[in-house]
Amino acid sequence: MLGSRSPHRSTPHRVTATLAALGLLAAGAALQVTATATEAHAATPHRVLFDNAHAETAGNADWIISTSQPDPLGQDPTPSAETDWTGALSSWGVALQKTGAYSLKTLPSGSSITYGGSATTDLSNFDTLVLPEPNVLYTSAEKTAIMNFVKNGGGLFMISDHTGADRNNDGEDAVEILNDLMSNNSVDSTDPFGFSIDSLSISSDHPAAIGDSADPVLHGSFGTVTKSLIASGTTATLKPADNSSVKGLLYRTGYSGTTGAFFATSTFGSGRVAFWGDSSPVDDGTGQSGNTLYDGWNDTSATNAALALNATAWLAGASGSGDGGGSTTCTAAQLLGNSGFESGSAAWSATSGVITSSTAEPARTGSYYAWLGGTGTATTDTLSQTVTIPSGCTATLSFYLHVDTAETSTSTAYDTLKVQVLDGSGTVLGTLATYSNLNAASGYTRRSFSLSGYAGQTVTLKFTGTEGSKLQTSFVIDDTALDIA
Repeated sequence: MLGSRSPHRSTPHRVTATLAALGLLAAGAALQVTATATEAHAATPHRVLFDNAHAETAGNADWIISTSQPDPLGQDPTPSAETDWTGALSSWGVALQKTGAYSLKTLPSGSSITYGGSATTDLSNFDTLVLPEPNVLYTSAEKTAIMNFVKNGGGLFMISDHTGADRNNDGEDAVEILNDLMSNNSVDSTDPFGFSIDSLSISSDHPAAIGDSADPVLHGSFGTVTKSLIASGTTATLKPADNSSVKGLLYRTGYSGTTGAFFATSTFGSGRVAFWGDSSPVDDGTGQSGNTLYDGWNDTSATNAALALNATAWLAGASGSGDGGGSTTCTAAQLLGNSGFESGSAAWSATSGVITSSTAEPARTGSYYAWLGGTGTATTDTLSQTVTIPSGCTATLSFYLHVDTAETSTSTAYDTLKVQVLDGSGTVLGTLATYSNLNAASGYTRRSFSLSGYAGQTVTLKFTGTEGSKLQTSFVIDDTALDIA
């Protein structure tokens, strides 16, 4: 027997009809644009952490995506131009943010790199770690964390600079620091990635891409890579005998094979690795006051933006793959149990009374549905289900949502419904969308979000409805599905 509904929950159907008669409910299409996340840009499965805990802003450097740390959204939640965030890497960050498919954070100065801890910036909460020209040696614990992160499926992006670029004058430059990471750690110090960084200071060059039309970094969703640039940088020497997966993608003029690789990729365990021999290509020429920077991001003689973004996408795809990037056959299926609620609360965890067959709101199909809110009192209702998404699968979450409300405001979201993805410890991995009383409309609307970025993980899908203390808003959900293929 399902829990009884609050008396307030029996009124919204009538309220909606009354408001519609008075012309106070806008058309569904007009209201839908007020959601804080749209269907096209709602999912944020690719979680990227930019390191700023190792003197990345020392001297004349500014290798940050934003001055708001750890969350760049604190500076501007909807950036449209590189100057909306402050930092020499802001173009990189803004470009990823605008896709709607990435969740970006910064490890602030004074922090440490950890893996398996409880901090929000712990590597267990991310798919990719970016090391943009570090100027402080990593501690033994940090090197262990980084190597285990990659070994277990993480993506690692190492950006060096020329030898002697010791911006904080501590006796260590990025070449030495990154080589130390690869050769002096407790996980695998036997050339784990199959390359070492050269102690060189190359003043200028335009390294060219190899001819490989199938490579996802050179030919990815962000464009085709033809050239990069060196404005005081270095290269790497490849050692395929140590790691057969290592591959040079762009080479210094006159070099090929195992020498002169300016951009290289590799795998380690279940993870992926990328190396870039200069920080100038990702420098967008802007930053904090007092820094003189080089605009390599927008340099028309190279395709640095496409290279950075394609590589980020490739690295983020490594997390949870379990096979170092290989393909996995996926059998099409629908993963949610009791997806239409016709078996009551089976397979779901929900606030008492949320799953109901009350006729005060119509089910889309069958008799049962989930009803969050609708009381007109300060309440929070939740609905969740834990599911494992197999590795190598594309995954799509869909559900039908009906929203009606007694609120009359056309600008203020008094009552909200959040749709989120959580890990096993309850940490929010991504917020797919936030709906509110501003999204009220007649009938059900299908919502759909990609969860492919969580393939290989066990996650909890959670709906949280929160009401204010006065007028009701009902969030009614039916016919859910998590389809894989």
